[in-house]
Amino acid sequence: MDLQKIANVVRGLTADAVQKANSGHPGAPLGLADIGTVLYFDFLRHNPANANWANRDRFVLSGGHGSMLLYSLLHLSGYQLSLDDLKEFRQLGSATPGHPEYGDTDGVETTTGPLGQGVANAVGMAIGEKLAATHFNKPGLEIVNHHTYVLAGDGDLMEGISAEASSLAGHLGLGKLILIYDSNQITIEGSTDLAFSESVKGRYKAYGWQVLEVDGHNIAEFQKTLVQAQQNQTQPTLIIAQTQIAKGAPTKVGTAASHGAPLGADEVTGLKTALGLPVDQDFYVPDDLKNLPDLMTQKGQGLEAEWNQLFEQWTKENPQLAAEWNTWLDGTLPNLDEILTLFEPGSNMATRAASGQALNAIARLVPNLVGGSADLAPSNNSFLHGEGVVSAQDFSGRNFSFGVREHAMAGLLNGLALYGHYRVFGATFLVFSDYMRPSIRLAALMKLPVIYIFTHDSAYVGEDGPTHQPIEQTESLRIIPNLHVYRPADAEETAWSWVEAMKRKNGPSALILTRQNLPMLEKPKKWDFSKGGYVVRTEGEELAIVLVASGSEVSLAINVAEKMEKKGFGVRVVSIPCREIYLSQDPMYRAKVIPTNVPTLAIELGVGTGWHAINPGGFVDVYDLNRFGASGPGAKVAEHLGFTVEAVEKRIQSIIKKKH
Repeated sequence: MDLQKIANVVRGLTADAVQKANSGHPGAPLGLADIGTVLYFDFLRHNPANANWANRDRFVLSGGHGSMLLYSLLHLSGYQLSLDDLKEFRQLGSATPGHPEYGDTDGVETTTGPLGQGVANAVGMAIGEKLAATHFNKPGLEIVNHHTYVLAGDGDLMEGISAEASSLAGHLGLGKLILIYDSNQITIEGSTDLAFSESVKGRYKAYGWQVLEVDGHNIAEFQKTLVQAQQNQTQPTLIIAQTQIAKGAPTKVGTAASHGAPLGADEVTGLKTALGLPVDQDFYVPDDLKNLPDLMTQKGQGLEAEWNQLFEQWTKENPQLAAEWNTWLDGTLPNLDEILTLFEPGSNMATRAASGQALNAIARLVPNLVGGSADLAPSNNSFLHGEGVVSAQDFSGRNFSFGVREHAMAGLLNGLALYGHYRVFGATFLVFSDYMRPSIRLAALMKLPVIYIFTHDSAYVGEDGPTHQPIEQTESLRIIPNLHVYRPADAEETAWSWVEAMKRKNGPSALILTRQNLPMLEKPKKWDFSKGGYVVRTEGEELAIVLVASGSEVSLAINVAEKMEKKGFGVRVVSIPCREIYLSQDPMYRAKVIPTNVPTLAIELGVGTGWHAINPGGFVDVYDLNRFGASGPGAKVAEHLGFTVEAVEKRIQSIIKKKH
């Protein structure tokens, strides 16, 4: 197989696709064509006929702007990506979007674009491989045995998330992880000398990685380097590949001008001439390579068939493990209803404590639930009791110590969720969710069922002061599409939140939990948590106002209602633990819960602008915060900020007076 010829065809396809779209990033694919070709046609164990084969090697293109490299390789390898798909590069609804999108394109392992994310995702996938290998493999029957490859550029390695993830990868000794660094010394603004002068080699050696160096355009040398990387099973490997951006382009090679714009017709002609490609044919694949997809598919099917035989033998000898394998992969859950009755009426506890109990109860029923905290497990109540902590020496545990690496934690969780087999959670304080936001957003975009535990949910954090008191975080999470944000009002709602989050398969969930104790709410006989909101206290008099809240503010609303009813005002209290789910209900249900002809007051100890949508067509006022908190005991801080029965009552009196 003439790998150089294939690499040059990849270059031609890239140049034509970007030129036809009049949009894209040709420089990276042209520079990486040799590396990508060696990986896909010589080293990767994959099956183009089954992109989801469990024991496939994973490949992640972290620099997602170089997507035409990946699309060209997938097409020539035999994945469900036609030449016509390449011609529709960057067009609306095509299978070749501007950046690789998980779920849109056959063979794409993860959505990349924001730099550094792919590195963290790949570390998560490598963790998944090592977890699964430890749990399922038996002597002579290693059904989990594959590598994770990630291709990253200068920009990727400048990002903090890649540093966090790489540090942890070295600490955990992820020997099946190979990071190929496209060191072309070019970013959008020009030479990396403008802002990047550190020794990447020295940094990764300090992380505990094996570091190799290679000419990224010397195919034979790169092949030897990959073999060396694969032989190290105790350290992840960084391959520093010296490359030229826009390799083959006559005037734009090695320049920033090739990064994010089409080469131009004359430059494309010059490129094709230099590569020996016909200048009068676009999207050219020579006749002797047109059977390449079939050859690669046959090869891949052979690899999977060989593995299937091994898997069949393993299944016969390990029927219980085989049952687990199937259950874990398809995401089947046991009945979790027992979790819903964990807490007795009259319980008084912080929802973070209730969450810890619910989490451990679920973990006993769901053995593939794994996760950890960014160095806050005792505060988050996120430790799985009776289970070990994952280390380089022992991957049999279910608890991860991510260290103070919130962003990497979130990116790793995405990779681990993408790997399959495992349900995953990660925990920190709510105020630090800001560090995780880009990865949370990508989890929502990819519809990954990641669960986030965010504790210390409001100004009730108290003495740690405004730096640690989340004000805007809950609302900012609620506006992320496809993220379900649960803010339970008591221990019982917390258990329900966990069960609903576990049942969800098409997107992430965030649990927003208190540091302070909350009383167990007295629920009506028929209440339905699954609809996201319900009437927790009915009015005793003619209905004058509806109070809406979540979390600790529900108790405040009930206290207000009790006081006002003594004065002859009918006050209904509605708990909305998950606003996203509630707003998705049919209008008839919502009108029964919150009538449109009665004023509504939403109470939120934080930014609450989104509550205005709670009663479309009706009057909605919001009692919330538009300032940061203060340092002091939590109850005193809340009082200082105006979250008292008296203050809320005063606002209600004003609303009722205006409406009458």
